[in-house]
Amino acid sequence: MMRPAVLIAALWLAGCASLPVRTPNFERVAAPIEVQILALNDFHGNLEPPSPVELATPDGGKTKVRSGGAVNVAAALGALRAGHANSITVSAGDTIGASPLISGYFLDEPTIEAFNRMGVEFNSVGNHEFDKGVAELKRMQSGGCDKHTARTPCAVEPFRGASFQYLAANVLGTDGKTVLPATGLKTFGSGARAIRIGFIGMTLQNTSNLVTPSGVRGLTFADEAETANALVPQLKAQGADTIVLLIHQGGKLPQFTAGNGCDGLYGEILPILPKLDPAITTVVSGHTHWAYVCQQGSPVAPRLLTSAGKNGYFVTDLRLRFDPVTHRLLSQDASNVIVGDGGAGKAPEVQSLVQRYAEAIKPVAEHVVGRLTAPAPRDENDAESPAADLIADSMLAATRQAENGGAQLALVNATGVRIGMPGGDITYANAFQMMPFGNNLVVMTLTGAQLKKVLEQQYSAENLAASKRVPALAPSDGFTYAIDVKRPNMARVFDIRLNGEPVNPARTYRVVVNNYVASGGDGLTGFTEGSDLVDKGIVDLDAFVAWIAPGRAPPLANRIRNATPR
Repeated sequence: MMRPAVLIAALWLAGCASLPVRTPNFERVAAPIEVQILALNDFHGNLEPPSPVELATPDGGKTKVRSGGAVNVAAALGALRAGHANSITVSAGDTIGASPLISGYFLDEPTIEAFNRMGVEFNSVGNHEFDKGVAELKRMQSGGCDKHTARTPCAVEPFRGASFQYLAANVLGTDGKTVLPATGLKTFGSGARAIRIGFIGMTLQNTSNLVTPSGVRGLTFADEAETANALVPQLKAQGADTIVLLIHQGGKLPQFTAGNGCDGLYGEILPILPKLDPAITTVVSGHTHWAYVCQQGSPVAPRLLTSAGKNGYFVTDLRLRFDPVTHRLLSQDASNVIVGDGGAGKAPEVQSLVQRYAEAIKPVAEHVVGRLTAPAPRDENDAESPAADLIADSMLAATRQAENGGAQLALVNATGVRIGMPGGDITYANAFQMMPFGNNLVVMTLTGAQLKKVLEQQYSAENLAASKRVPALAPSDGFTYAIDVKRPNMARVFDIRLNGEPVNPARTYRVVVNNYVASGGDGLTGFTEGSDLVDKGIVDLDAFVAWIAPGRAPPLANRIRNATPR
């Protein structure tokens, strides 16, 4: 017989078994949808790994890192994309222009093809995209072998153009229309969970002062923020859940680092940011060659602001997270990743491309064109230097004869001197790296008063404020002048002499400059007042090669006397 206590317990358990089971009502919350944006800027045709980059370390030291080159960039991009269903690769301008010989000699066709193979989808124009004019830029987009420069297109193979889309929202032609599309739209996923991101691409408004004026003739470069804001309604109407601005304008940090900080950022990008529509949540910048990441909500930039530095040293890995139901941007962050020198593996398609062009350029690059008895360094702040003076001397020598223009003096913008020269044998590759733009030499007549005016312009309040340094028009041998930048504006240049004699304001002088400066480049509009212009098609690089062919001793940088009180 069952005991009463046991019986009661059994009946209780049986009753419990018949009751409905209640479980907590937890509402399932879907994870955010993450979109990865991989960003580059200022690649400048560095198909092969550039010189090691020196980085400031957190402990106050310095370290040099080998990084970059198209193969390593492509491999790094591939590694970063792994495991990410939603990823896009973009760039913020100056992909081409001021490029090493392997790319520049071939009109940057191999760099465009390398970016195709890297999987780039959108690329804003930068100032250097206009170095050879808008017709050549359009050829970079659409391909073909039409000739717009002195160099021969399609010299190695047919050119198919960019499979990515160049964006130029603030670049208007004479018809008032953009010379290339202003925006792009990318959809990630499908159905109700599809995320759409709009992209606006543009260069800096000041592009016309940085490029050979003949390359931008007839173009208008509009205000960056006004242009971007005007495009927001269009992209929203197309379904954009957020908008990313690819802008070729940027800032700098107090030290060049691995680019994951923002403290002390300054520069021309900062006044633009607060003017942007709140719908533009993310800004990928460039131009200054400095790497930085300002996370969203930082005191410097309320929206995410990034730059990957220059030359393919870094790739920026941005992550944007969206609500899967409302598609609202929930959060975003970014980091700069050092590309390295092979650690991410290889990219065979890009490697075969680079090897093909390396073999094509090798005999040209290795040809010894002259000799210097000592190194001719450039000045990092674009002041007078042995390298700049050496170029000025070569320009005068090439145009001194009457049939070539009868020049009496030469002036070269030190901003265009890209590297210094080593001592000893100088190869064509060395010379090309120093002056990669291929500018023609133009001889003109200026009065002494006009000459003083243009010398003053380089030290004008406007130019000094824009550059935050004292750049120089480096003169040829026999031409000297003194400066005092603390004197009143347009009265800072004095004691101007040619072969020891004071320059007479009323006399005329034959002056040779490159076609960039002749057209008013670097804000030196005084050169546009020159008369009796002669352009015999002499390229500045060719003049330099001819000058150093018999061997030269670099000049001392003592033709500009800086009399500014310390």
